[in-house]
Amino acid sequence: MEDINGPFLPNINYPADLKRHKEQDLVQIAQELRQHIIDVVSVNGGHFSSSLGVVELTVALHYVLNTPYDKLVWDVGHQAYGHKILTGRKSVFHTNRIINGISGFPKISESEYDTFGVGHSSTSISAALGMAVASHYKGETDRQHVAVIGDGAMTAGLAFEGLNHAGIENSNLLVILNDNCMSIDPNVGALKEYLTNITTSKSYNRFREDISQVLIKLSELGPNAHKFVKKIEKSIKGTLLKQSNLFEALNFRYFGPVDGHDVQRLVQVIRDLKDIPGPKLLHCVTLKGKGFALAEKDQTKWHAPGLFDKITGEIKRSVPDKPQPPKYQDVFGHTLVELAEANKKIVGITPAMPSGSSMNIMMKAMPNRAFDVGIAEQHAVTFSAGLATQGLVPFCNIYSSFMQRAYDQVIHDVAIQNLNVVFCLDRAGVAGSDGATHHGAYDLAYMRCIPNMTVAAPMNEEELRNLMYTAQLEDAGPFSIRYPRGTGVMPDWKRPLKALEIGKGRKICDGEDVAILTIGHVGNFAVEACKELNSEGIHPAHYDMRFVKPLDEALLHDVFKRYKYVITVEDGCLQGGMGSAIIEFMADHNYHSQVIRLGIPDEFIEHGEQPELWALCGYDTNAIITAIKKIAVGRTTATIAS
Repeated sequence: MEDINGPFLPNINYPADLKRHKEQDLVQIAQELRQHIIDVVSVNGGHFSSSLGVVELTVALHYVLNTPYDKLVWDVGHQAYGHKILTGRKSVFHTNRIINGISGFPKISESEYDTFGVGHSSTSISAALGMAVASHYKGETDRQHVAVIGDGAMTAGLAFEGLNHAGIENSNLLVILNDNCMSIDPNVGALKEYLTNITTSKSYNRFREDISQVLIKLSELGPNAHKFVKKIEKSIKGTLLKQSNLFEALNFRYFGPVDGHDVQRLVQVIRDLKDIPGPKLLHCVTLKGKGFALAEKDQTKWHAPGLFDKITGEIKRSVPDKPQPPKYQDVFGHTLVELAEANKKIVGITPAMPSGSSMNIMMKAMPNRAFDVGIAEQHAVTFSAGLATQGLVPFCNIYSSFMQRAYDQVIHDVAIQNLNVVFCLDRAGVAGSDGATHHGAYDLAYMRCIPNMTVAAPMNEEELRNLMYTAQLEDAGPFSIRYPRGTGVMPDWKRPLKALEIGKGRKICDGEDVAILTIGHVGNFAVEACKELNSEGIHPAHYDMRFVKPLDEALLHDVFKRYKYVITVEDGCLQGGMGSAIIEFMADHNYHSQVIRLGIPDEFIEHGEQPELWALCGYDTNAIITAIKKIAVGRTTATIAS
């Protein structure tokens, strides 16, 4: 654990401790809090620049509000490191995102100060509105409800749905828009341009400070004066900005923009806003990475940089002594450009994750054929469907866990219409330290039940390339390809592209007694398991299914005729996944083998490194070996592996 330096922060464990200090002390407290985040994250890793950008806002909110009675919702959760430190978790903050440690995101079960779990973006306004309406129903008129939403999160449809509803509820809701022009990558779209116009309007910013003080005084004169003030305020903002105010049009009182790094000013503004009834929006301008110069300059790189030297800023990377396999996402990015060069119909789409998915490779090479649509997964899918109706072949790249947000669009807009949209689902399976909100546990199950959908997973980089090539061929229809976070297994990965027969698996090695059926990258775990078992005289067969839908029925007939025991291995949920599909096939064809399924159990898996979670869930190499040893017969014959 890092030592905590400074005269104030060592003695602040909860907001009550913070409130004992004078307002002028808050500047120093914010500096100490920022430095503590730098100290810990540099050594332990985690999200970095987002929390640095809201340090002053975090301090001001907990200084003014009566948390946890007052409800504070963060959106998204990687802004909340300062919040965690100030709410009883300072002593364990060094365990952030480590297995059995605290979560990297707010989590209801972790602290009463975490009012809502917020791993995915754009939920805060709806959640805080629900809390506000519940408080009104219970007669808790003194309770405050605050949603802190990043400007990137504001691009999602859910945020606008929440704003639209909140505008007609007479609820005590304050939305704080943290405007730093960034989510992970730079923000895109009309909302970003709108906010930029507000923040750069010199005439508006000169005038707003003076007039706001007058309006606050007038509003104290009674209800009629309050209505008059609102009309004056709306007129002024519309005139100076030469456009109507978006938030005012949704019946929010708009305040701002204010400097998000002036902690004393923030205290004053938040204190004033507590006394103003109805839905309000405070536009707070911040700098992502504030206080760490390199993070301020390259905010995408420093969103979650890993371990680094806090003095020099050098990001620590291990230097391998031999060529290493690439990340699956980079294989996707380079292969997409290669395919697009040969097929002019191909376009790329991502919802706000160009660097995370490596769509940025195509965006750089072919900027007119690759689209970042913002944090808007539903739109990304239906936009892709629209492109496909006109003969284009969209490669829609979305993290597996984020695709859950667009499930209706996948069914209604793509599958029913049998459109050739290629879904490349990154971060499939357990995704690591982000935990339950980010694991891609369910896509095999939720995709395979959709008519017209082809569902595949590559065992290595070459198979990913070939599946992508196959998916863009004529009449391929809706096509889902899933692959994990991290590296593959082939340093020499760039092999010639070739079409794969849809629904056709492959035999990796022949064997006796037991057959292992795998899907995706975890097939490499089975390869390692077979090597070790062979050395002990145990010879399982191994098949790479490649496709969960359609299944390779010829392969399965051969397996069930030959093997009494079958083990299925998948980096996905057991309920409804590949193992379930195999058992369905067995039952439909009246086979009677014993099937053992290895995969993600029916529970939400917490955060940790991927190898830790593979072992925890029971489908890593050792788990496969253990399962086979329970049923296989040892022999001294030579290895059967082909």
